[in-house]
Order: sequence, then structure tokens, then C-alpha cells
Amino acid sequence: MSGAGAELGPYSVVEEMERGSFVANLGEDLGVGVTELTTRGARIISHGNKEHLQLKAQTGDLLVNEKLDREELCGSSEPCTLHFQVLLEKPLEIFQAELRVEDINDHSPVFTEREMSLQILENSPLGNVFPLNNALDLDVGCNNVQNYKISPNPYFRVLTRERSDGRKYPELVLDKELDREEEPELKLTLTALDGGSPPRTGTTQVFIEVVDVNDNAPEFPHSLYKVQMPENSPVGSLVVTVSASDLDSGANGKVSYSLFQPSEDTSKTLEINPITGDIQLRTQLDFETVQSYEVDIKAKDGGGHSGKCTLLLQVVDVNDNRPVVTMSALTSPIPENAPETVVAVFSVSDPDSGNNGKTVSSIQEDLPFILNPSVKNFYTLETKRALDRESQAEYNITITVTDLGTPRLTTEHSITVLVSDVNDNAPAFTQASYTLLVRENNSPALHIGTISATDADAGTNAQVTYSLLPPHDPQLALASLVSINADNGQLFALRSLDYEALRAFEFGVRAADRGSPVSSS
Repeated sequence: MSGAGAELGPYSVVEEMERGSFVANLGEDLGVGVTELTTRGARIISHGNKEHLQLKAQTGDLLVNEKLDREELCGSSEPCTLHFQVLLEKPLEIFQAELRVEDINDHSPVFTEREMSLQILENSPLGNVFPLNNALDLDVGCNNVQNYKISPNPYFRVLTRERSDGRKYPELVLDKELDREEEPELKLTLTALDGGSPPRTGTTQVFIEVVDVNDNAPEFPHSLYKVQMPENSPVGSLVVTVSASDLDSGANGKVSYSLFQPSEDTSKTLEINPITGDIQLRTQLDFETVQSYEVDIKAKDGGGHSGKCTLLLQVVDVNDNRPVVTMSALTSPIPENAPETVVAVFSVSDPDSGNNGKTVSSIQEDLPFILNPSVKNFYTLETKRALDRESQAEYNITITVTDLGTPRLTTEHSITVLVSDVNDNAPAFTQASYTLLVRENNSPALHIGTISATDADAGTNAQVTYSLLPPHDPQLALASLVSINADNGQLFALRSLDYEALRAFEFGVRAADRGSPVSSS
């Protein structure tokens, strides 16, 4: 086995060459002619029975038997060497040979991720470096990744770094301060370039989330919220919704609301939803008690920063109070025949405001009284003229007070005025004269008749007493003939009368009351 272990080559071929491409002429390298190659049975033996090469015996040419893919054969190893033997059978000779497959730029760089995500604090210092994943290129040498580029932007540039194994990777460098409130995220395109001519490229997206730092306080769009609400608004009514914005994100931008140092009245009346900012009524408003509420609203973010605004709630009056009549003085009874007299003094009040608190007062029109306004909602009730108790001894007066609100509310206050008697009437007999018939020879103390007088006055002024008047004839002994009951006017014959001696006689009777001064008839 002469020549065993002798070496040929190394031969080289560019990958992806077509089948049948010329590699070398083995006859010339072995120093034998074409006829001898044939007679000696020359052939190619490859490892693993892979026939990458073929020998053309007629010419002695070593040819490519199939397209060779360097990346498939050797991966990233360099150089890519295929070992084979040239066998001559007669006599037996074996020659060791190697074929080097040269790389061509037939692959583009590829990133394993379609998108890379980075989270960078907005207050990161300039010059900070952020490593990125490198691209892969199946080619080797200068056909592998040589450089990286980043899409134009004002914040970052990219540097190409080299590892100890020769692989190149990108790093982002911060050149300009980030501001999440101005630009919360960035989308950049990272490009990997290999060293081919022309270079092949591969791209991926770099998504940068600018992480918030609590550098903003909550802000209200209005420093003052001015709201008007009717006092009859139901409990739970929405007063206003306040809203503050915080340019920060996450907990730093999450705002909660509260009433800031409210008064006791405000705490009882208003409540705020800490999440929505809705301010609602806890209790009924009452204009007559509190006309307005002023309170500060505090908005606080998760980082401790806060903002403030002011709520001014003005309570709008509703005509919900009736006028009130307060009697200060009342004179009753009133003497009849008196000149114009003040009967009562009273005041009118209405706690409502505006027209709701303005009032009009009146009494019945058919009464001998008049209302006169006095100072500051005071009125006097006076008689129009002298009263006559005998015509009407009692008056029921209704004082009606109406406000000017909508709807109008009315209060009525009733008083009773009595008219006291004055002795202005004399007793009056029921008849101007009385004729009494008495049979002669009557028994003594005989009741012979009754006279009657009435007095329109009252009380003692109306109590009548009767008495006999002295006779016009001084010869008539009237006192011995008749007597009269002073209380009831009954007349009695004091002795037996004699027709033949005295057929008739005439006398007068006086009726007097017990007033002061006394009146009589």
C-alpha cells in the first residue's frame, strides 16, 4: 500500500456552486495519466457516504457532485473543511485530501425577537447604557454581523460592541433626558448589518417604556368651583364633581379626593367620593340656617404630592317658611263710644329671603278696624270709629299675612275683641202709659199690675230699679194708695179703694239703672 496517507490539496470551493462545477484535476495532482486513472480504478471515498464530490475518470477532473451549503455542513465553524480520500485500487493506494468550503453572503442577520422591550426611568442620567440582544447571522467572517444602526431619534444612539468570541452586539446610549409626561413611550427600529457587499440587513423593533417618576402634583382645572343649590334639594343630590389630573402614571398618577379641614357644619352637610370626586349632600340644606358653605378640596396622588381647589356652595332660598305673626299687645275689651283706639300691636316675620320674605297683611273688609303699618314689619290694629256695644259686643278678627314667594304661603292669626259697656242707654218702658182697673173694696196689698222697663246696656248699667214719682196733685196721698216693687215693677194697692170716694187717680213711675252716672226714664 504505497502512498497510503499521502495528502492532496487542500482544495477550495465556494458554497452553493452548481453540481458539476470544477474543483481540481486529480490526474495532474497524482502525476498519472487519464488512462492509468481508469485502469487503476480511481474513485472518491467521503466520510459518512456523503457524495459531495465526484471524479470524472475520462478527464481526471474533481467535480462538485451537489450544491454545498457551508452553514449546513459546518455551522459557525471556520474554516469549513471536508475530508475525503482518493482510492487507487490497482495497485492499492490511498491519498488523504481535504476540501475547504468558502462562505458566501447568502444569509441576512436575524433577531430572535421581533420586538425588544425596555423600561427606563424618566430621570435616568445622560450616558446610561442599555445592552440589547444581538442579531444572528449564519454566515461567518466578514459576512457575519458587523454593525448596528438605530432609527433617528433625539434620545438614543447605538454603539456596536464585540464580545470575546467575536460576536457583535448593540448598546443603547441615552443622550437626552426622558420625560414620560411629554413622550411616555418610544418605538425605534434597530438594524443589524453584515459585512457583505452589498451588506445584508435584519431589523427588530425596540419598544421603550418611559417609567414614571413622581415629578408632578395633581392639578384641578379650576381653582374655584362655585355652585348654587336650592335648599330643598334631596339628601344624596350631586353638588358637583371635581376632577384633578396628574401627568404621572401608575400609583404616582392615581388621585384620591378629600375635604380639607372642613368645618363641623360642612362635615355634616357634604361628603366626597375619594375615587370619583363626586360631592353629595349628606343632610338637607336650610337657607335660614346657613346660606353658604366654603371648603377646600384636596387631591393627593400615590406619591404624596397634592393639589387643592375651593368649593363655594351657595344655598338658594326656597319659599319654605310661612310668615309668622307675633302679637306684642292686645287690648280687649274696648270701651264703646271711645274714639279711634289701638286694639293690637303685632309684628310679621318671614325667615325666607327676597320676595319669599316680603309679606302683605290684611283683615276682613267689613269690620270697623284698620291695619296701619308701623316701623320695621310692625303693625297696629285700630278702630275706624267709635264702637257701639249694643250693636255688636264681640268681633272675631282674622289677620291674614301672605308672602310674595312662589308659591305664596299664607298665615292666619285670629283674635277676639270684646266691646265693654258704657252706660249710654236709659231704661225704656214697654208702654208709654198703663191703665190699671181695680174693683172697689179690694183687699189690702192686692197686686194690681206690673210695669216693665228694659235697658240696652249690660251689667249694672242694665239693672233697672223702679220708684214712684211724687203726684202732680199735692192733695193726692199716693203713698197711702199704692206701692211698687223696686226690682220687678209690680204695683200693689195698699188699702181697700172706694169707687164713690175716688174713681180714678194718675201717678208717674221712674225707672233708673245702676250705672255711673245713673240714667233713668
